[in-house]
Amino acid sequence: MTFRHEWKHEISLSDMITLRSRLQAVAQIDSHAIDGNYEIRSLYFDNLSDKALREKIDGVNNREKFRLRYYNKDVSLIHLEKKSKQNGLGTKTSAVLTKDEAQAIIDGDYSRIAESECPLIKELYLKMTTQQLRPKTIVDYTREPYIFPAGNVRVTMDYDIRTGLKCTDFLNTGCTTIPAGNAPIILEVKWDAYLPDIIRDIIQLNGRHTCAFSKYAACRIYG
Repeated sequence: MTFRHEWKHEISLSDMITLRSRLQAVAQIDSHAIDGNYEIRSLYFDNLSDKALREKIDGVNNREKFRLRYYNKDVSLIHLEKKSKQNGLGTKTSAVLTKDEAQAIIDGDYSRIAESECPLIKELYLKMTTQQLRPKTIVDYTREPYIFPAGNVRVTMDYDIRTGLKCTDFLNTGCTTIPAGNAPIILEVKWDAYLPDIIRDIIQLNGRHTCAFSKYAACRIYG
């Protein structure tokens, strides 16, 4: 399991335009992007006491959260992901789900995943049965992604963050979501052992500082 460094900044539209020009000069657009970006839909899980939400808000040092995710409204490829934070560093583990498995999880039909040989799916099953982990809300947004090979750097700008309120109809690509208030554009920078100076210099913006913005927390305000 590899833990990575991560910075987040809340930025403005003019910041994004400036950064786009800088990044396009030195970094590559992620090959999965279509016309420079892609749409992401996630379904986040939490328990009855909102453990994941509270730990994020309280800044708990070691924490985790589970989500389902697909891209560009393509439900033929669905990912189960677990994001973990330890001592300020982050890591993500992922597994592929079938559409039927994802729907069964959403519906609470645990029998569909009970016999899975996948460690991550088995962990979700265990926590759904012992910790009452349940789907909570859909989070939609658009991502503009860049990669820089040295340091395994990934720079993304996420915008148009939308909430599904209490809706968990994750596989319905027509499910209506609404803007999550005045959610800012989020710049995220992730890297392994070191952050190259050229990227460090490019992302410097006057008056912008690292923050702990959570799309899940921003969307859970509404449901």
